[in-house]
Amino acid sequence: MKYIVLLGDGMSDWPLEDLSGKTPLEAAYKPNMDALAKRSSLGMVYNVPQGMPAGSDVANLSVFGFDPREFYTGRSPLEAISMGIRLADDDIALRCNLVTLSDEADYSHRTMLDYSAGEITTQEAGELIGAVAEALNGNGLSFYPGVSYRHCLVWKKGPMDIQLTPPHDISGKSIKDHLPKGNGSDLINDLMRKSVDILKDHPVNKKRIERGLNPATSIWLWGQGRKPAIPLFVEKYGLCGSAISAVDLIKGIGIASGMKAVEVEGATGNIHTNFKGKAEAALKELREGRDFVYIHVEAPDECGHQGQLKDKIRSIELIDRDVLGVLLKGLEGEDYSLLILPDHPTPIAIKTHSSDPVPYLIYRSGSHIIDENAVYTEAYCKDHGETQLEGFRLMDRFLQE
Repeated sequence: MKYIVLLGDGMSDWPLEDLSGKTPLEAAYKPNMDALAKRSSLGMVYNVPQGMPAGSDVANLSVFGFDPREFYTGRSPLEAISMGIRLADDDIALRCNLVTLSDEADYSHRTMLDYSAGEITTQEAGELIGAVAEALNGNGLSFYPGVSYRHCLVWKKGPMDIQLTPPHDISGKSIKDHLPKGNGSDLINDLMRKSVDILKDHPVNKKRIERGLNPATSIWLWGQGRKPAIPLFVEKYGLCGSAISAVDLIKGIGIASGMKAVEVEGATGNIHTNFKGKAEAALKELREGRDFVYIHVEAPDECGHQGQLKDKIRSIELIDRDVLGVLLKGLEGEDYSLLILPDHPTPIAIKTHSSDPVPYLIYRSGSHIIDENAVYTEAYCKDHGETQLEGFRLMDRFLQE
């Protein structure tokens, strides 16, 4: 038996007036998901425990089968693991976004125009973070380049009790009430403000402005945490697994739990990603002896954060056609189980995550029709599916059924 998880990050949503009360998942043309729904176990799952932040870090830990209340130590350490950064026990890692802020003279009066600096390319971002590192590294601080707008700061013996805000939570809002607070906040505020002068006249930003693209005008630090201690997936479930994602967070969870992190050419973390390539990579991993693959597709989440309704619907359709469709064709004649779900909603209306339950689908190869009317949507899974589960318990159900 082979096991495949297909996770559309932020794929779930709320009903929208622009869609006559439908969600993007309801509006999308997704014949493969809807066909499987008729032969699957359906239900709703809470991937974000009550009182915890509705982040992809917490939610994906749940989907992997690890209770975030026990194993969550922060987002950035998981990304650091994927980036090959060795963390000491007394280090804290922080996510370092390259962002676009408005240009008021007073930094605190600026607005978060774009948490991704126009989804800046990895090459461009590498040059900018290199300049930041050259100017600000030292005294226990080290900046590391990552992918696109996502980077890392490691602070040796740094404090954990800093109050930091994810930049995607404040899109279009003034940053004044969301600047760092608490222990260590003076240093973080100073780094962010200093980055403005470092980035302002950088050739990369000048070229982006000439091309009509958002420049990276500041760094934004958030998501602090310490080195995690996640159990090995193979020891917990007896399965040898691979994680396929464009983002360091998911690859980091996979690596921390003993999985192989698979690189896919053209995987970007947005709607321009190599959807088909992810499915083909998963099939290759299974053919080469892996028992389990975790396929993560970031595109719906990014579209939700940007308020891009048409692109969110399109991203769901591409997951259905170019990921699920390729998987189903490649797995013909095989004995396999498939779990499809989001990690959390990323509602277009608020452009950030919510902690609402999300719909799941568990399909076993060769299953007969259970419900002719079933479709894979939030409403149908809620009204006709099984009892809502805590997220970290869903993996047990998926692997044991």
